[in-house]
Amino acid sequence: MRHDLKSILFFLSVIVMFSACKQTNETSSATGWEYNNPEWGGFEKLDYEGQATGPNLVLIEGGTFTMGTVQEDVSYEWNNVPRRVTVSSFYMDETEVSNINWKEYVTWNRRTYQAYPQVWRNALPDTLVWREELSYNEPLVETYYRHPSYDDYPVVGVSWLQATEFCKWRSDRVNEMILINRGILNQNTNEQIDSESFNTGAYLNGQYQGSVRENLQDLNSGGERPVKFEDGILLPEYRLPTEAEWEYAALALQGNQSASSDEVITDRRYYPWEGNTARYRVNDKYQGKILANFKRGRGDYMGMAGALNDKASGPGPTRQYLPNDFGLFNMAGNVNEWCADVYRPLTSATLSDPENQDLNPFRGNVFTEMERDENGQPVEKDSLGRLRFKQVEDDTVGYRENYRKGDVRDYQDGDEEDFVKYGYGEWTLISNESRVIKGGSWEDRLFWLSPGCRRFKHEAKSDRDLGFRCAMIRVGGETGNDDMGGNDFGQSGSSGKKRKY
Repeated sequence: MRHDLKSILFFLSVIVMFSACKQTNETSSATGWEYNNPEWGGFEKLDYEGQATGPNLVLIEGGTFTMGTVQEDVSYEWNNVPRRVTVSSFYMDETEVSNINWKEYVTWNRRTYQAYPQVWRNALPDTLVWREELSYNEPLVETYYRHPSYDDYPVVGVSWLQATEFCKWRSDRVNEMILINRGILNQNTNEQIDSESFNTGAYLNGQYQGSVRENLQDLNSGGERPVKFEDGILLPEYRLPTEAEWEYAALALQGNQSASSDEVITDRRYYPWEGNTARYRVNDKYQGKILANFKRGRGDYMGMAGALNDKASGPGPTRQYLPNDFGLFNMAGNVNEWCADVYRPLTSATLSDPENQDLNPFRGNVFTEMERDENGQPVEKDSLGRLRFKQVEDDTVGYRENYRKGDVRDYQDGDEEDFVKYGYGEWTLISNESRVIKGGSWEDRLFWLSPGCRRFKHEAKSDRDLGFRCAMIRVGGETGNDDMGGNDFGQSGSSGKKRKY
């Protein structure tokens, strides 16, 4: 019921946003010509009040923090040198993506791509991640993903590549629903087969029409037109968070900021809560309760019968534990989570150099561009209904000052070809396909629950303790829509009960 109410509020907020995007009677400060007047050319300027908050997202107000701080480096790898960085405001899922979310995704792929059954088969999670030689986990192979008892548990057994595809699918479904609720498109689910499925990029570039109900008025031509990117109606894409975003959101240092709001953090944090233990410290009925789902000690996954601590021998529900001060659930424990970054042990040392990036740091850029024909128009979309992109060729960007290559995953990493070489051995498992994972899980010790800790896994691999959540960029003002005189649309903050740790 709570999720249904939140969905209704989201779409009502979108409608409010559209009504707020009314035309103005302003004149141009450059020419004096009147905006939104067909007699003056029909150039449109919207009274835009800000980005709506998508389903399950929470606005994470950006800021500066010390990235890479941990209580102690028990592995002595020193692969995350603390350094000061700034993260721009963005949105993040308040929960991990759940089994029911993933089953909806697989079902949609199976119904839509009828000529390409391999698409939905490739989307299936690897349920064999539960199988072990000396453990009786066989029932979870059949039940954890499929049985409704686990619908609200985090999906596991999905690779980085699969998670990235889910983000693309989710972006299109949310934007399609926005157009339906706006009254621009009719719902035509059964007509969307193979290449005729809705894709945001294809729609914006005139390669998807769908079942049109009522297009927008075109003040330039006097007719009508589909939605454009410049209208600000459609949301940016869902994606995996960067490592910096994930760590910043997990720490939620705003909870330790002094009441005077003078940029003073009263105490550093090693976990998404205050203190150096995983127990609730405030003197009330929650005192002593475990704050996250993790392995407390050898052979101790949830405590003793009659006094279970985290109440889960494996993953727990996505909302079972108290959220942090950003309203995010399970940013420590439950399952590890994929980040967008390519893993390098020395990336933090490289970025600590003042001459390198300390604003929104990220390793993993592969710059692309849309494939176009000789007239500069996008080439025909592919068989799945998506526009075609290609990697930027190195010889076309040699004149630029800000970047010189299309694939910069290896930038300043000291590698030889695609693999990093060390003095103590010949080769490592680190490559351009190694992706960062963060957060710790139900089978990890407390150390790994510190947001500063980092590990990696090959992007095509999966595990029983590894899931993900989505993120989205914030367009415009950093502090939400209030700073522009508008409203904070839809879901702001967590729907769960927040408590001071």
